[in-house]
Amino acid sequence: MALPSFAPFRDQVVIATKFGFGINPNGGRYGLDSRPEHIRQVADASLRRLKVETIDLLYQHRVDPNVPIEDVADTVKELIAQGKVRCFGLSEASAKTIRRAHAVQPLAAVQSEYSLWTRDPERNGVLAVCEELEIGFVPFSPLGAGFLTGKIDPTTKFAADDFRNISPRFAADARAANMALVDLLTRVAEEKHATPAQIALAWLLAQKPWIVPIPGTKKVERLDENLAAANVELTPADLREIEEAAAKIPVKGERLPEAVLKLTNG
Repeated sequence: MALPSFAPFRDQVVIATKFGFGINPNGGRYGLDSRPEHIRQVADASLRRLKVETIDLLYQHRVDPNVPIEDVADTVKELIAQGKVRCFGLSEASAKTIRRAHAVQPLAAVQSEYSLWTRDPERNGVLAVCEELEIGFVPFSPLGAGFLTGKIDPTTKFAADDFRNISPRFAADARAANMALVDLLTRVAEEKHATPAQIALAWLLAQKPWIVPIPGTKKVERLDENLAAANVELTPADLREIEEAAAKIPVKGERLPEAVLKLTNG
């Protein structure tokens, strides 16, 4: 199905897309592929499908161990010089890789999973290097793949093709243990006349001004709810309360299956 044209409202949106996986004609993946020629092919194909002249932000989806990050950055630098891309981003990259890429082509954004139940970027140096180099940080799955909304409990059933069926953190026993974090968000939400999801997003927004979470949703009412999180004010006392309480709650289960985790922090 052809995508609609962005032309009528192109100046009102920021278009971000990614490269980095090899995709067969049937839609199946053949692995990581950040070869320069493949990056160029993906960029051109994206421009055709989106019916635009420029991609605002082009991310590498996952770091390809077979292609030096300097070659990747230099290829995106060429695309920027050609006017096909405006800004360069990385996803799930290590602090070391971020530095190497940034030295060739300055990064505008780094995307990694980050939320109250996934604090890895605080510990692995990614947030620190983003702050040092003045790179924006874009947390994906800021609502814990839906868990932090309070709409999921240990009895929730997922569709057969839902990745949460194979995610260790969504095993029934892990969900039962992790409900303590939802209870914390629910308690704060009641005090703030907000929803648990809004508190989870407000917490992220309060961390640094250059952190911009990207919650995903398929429903307009959830989109409205998420946007309203920007209006929720968490005071320094609120943030201390959340931090102190969260520190006492050990999160059970890895955030992704082992095979997927092997593709992160490259």
